[in-house]
Parts: sequence; C-alpha cells; structure tokens
Amino acid sequence: MSDAAALPGQPRGLVVSGPATARAVNVLAPNPSAMTLDGTNTWLLSEPGSDLAVVVDPGPLDEGHLRHVVETAEKLGKRVALTLLTHGHPDHAEGAGRFAELTRTAVRALDPALRLGDEGLGAGDVVAVGGLELRVVPTPGHTSDSLSFHLPADRAVLTGDTILGRGTTMVAHPDGRLGDYLDSLRRLRSLTVDDGVHTVLPGHGPVLEDAQGAVEFYLAHRANRLAQVETAVESGHRTAAEVVAHVYADVDRSLWPAAELSVRAQLEYLRERGLAG
Repeated sequence: MSDAAALPGQPRGLVVSGPATARAVNVLAPNPSAMTLDGTNTWLLSEPGSDLAVVVDPGPLDEGHLRHVVETAEKLGKRVALTLLTHGHPDHAEGAGRFAELTRTAVRALDPALRLGDEGLGAGDVVAVGGLELRVVPTPGHTSDSLSFHLPADRAVLTGDTILGRGTTMVAHPDGRLGDYLDSLRRLRSLTVDDGVHTVLPGHGPVLEDAQGAVEFYLAHRANRLAQVETAVESGHRTAAEVVAHVYADVDRSLWPAAELSVRAQLEYLRERGLAG
C-alpha cells in the first residue's frame, strides 16, 4: 500500500461521502469510471451554525444522487440556497437543471448557457450565503469555462477538474488551451503561497492535504509531458495519434482518447511558439 504522505498533494485516502473540512461535505455521485475516478464529488458547503448551504457541481442527471444531496443537507439542518458550477462537463453539470427544480435555487456559472437565473460568475466575484464566503477564481484550461472556488475560512480551494485528487487532468482541446491551463495552475499556486490555501477539494478523487505540493506536481508533470511531445515531434511523430502512441505507451489505452485531446493542446501550444510544424 502506498504511503499517502509520499504521494503528490498528500491524498487523504479513500473517497467517501461525508465531512471534508469544517464547512465542506462531500456527496459522492455513483458514476465511477476511468475518467471520473471514484465518481463526481458534489460539494455541500455551509457556515457552521447556518441553516443555508451552497452546492457546487450537482453532478450527473441521476435522480437518486440529486435527491441524496438534498437529503444530506436536510439531515444537517440545512436548506440549499444556491447552486454553483465549476464547468459545464456533464459529469459535473448535467443534473443542475433538475437539481434547481428540486431545491428551487438559481444556478450560477461562467457560461451563460449553464445559468438558471440572472447572475453569472466571474473573476473576483465573492459568493456569500448564510455567512459562508466563496471567492471565484478563474482557472480556464481544462475547459474555457473552468472556475475554482476559494474557501478562505477553511484555507481550501474547490478545483473542479483543474486539479484532481488522483492522477492528472486533461486539457480538453480545442475548448481547453494549454497556455491558459498553465496560467491557471500558477494562479492556484499563488493561492497556496499568498493566501495560505493548503487543502484541495477536487471534482474527483480524494481530498488533498498539500495544495502547494499538488500544484507543483502538476506544473512539473506538464513541463515533462510537453518536453516529451516536443521530442516526439522532432523524431518525426507528426499527428496527435502518433504522439500519443509514442509518449503515452505506458498509459491504459482506454485513456488514449483523452490523452489525444491534451496532445492536440500541446501541439497547438508548441506551434504558437514556433516549436512545431
């Protein structure tokens, strides 16, 4: 068994539904897969002593899961007052409309197409509900609409798919862009250095206790992969599929389609800098 303290970001352990910090409770969706890991983490956030809660990423359109989130809030003496989305991928957002019906809440997101209500989300916004404060951090790259949410009181950040609790994420080309993603990782690193964030509440996988270590691992991983892709191109591998077969030969082939999206983003990044034809 691996020592969690020796793994990138110091993952807490098994992914389970239940309290993660003083203000965050995970309700794990029943949609495990190679891409979603143990399933989507739906986060129920509330200030201690408040009867109001915020839900981040209701998850897939699974009636049982959506009702379980509502029931979890009710058992804690909370009423869901607002729904937020980290981004629009179905495993995070598909159930948002139905969840809004169940809770009679607005849905706030960066992408206007995902919103239910008049308010969106943007850089620098502060979401305040029942004494809870969340700061909106733009983290595009995985997708163009990706956001993270800084929870200062818990020295935590909810990262959606920008940082996962296990493994690394893909840059979903063409919507996702590698340059944007690297900038987002640096933005998250500044939260760990300047704002004391130490806990990552990811969209998938276990909670990470070492936020700065996780970000540094992601930056190093991206730099290493980019160097491998550049070397592959120099060796004559021109298409994304050829590069994937060369660079990701040790990765489960079921993950190659996602890897190809990231490789396309990396090739575009190299072309923009005159480092690939």
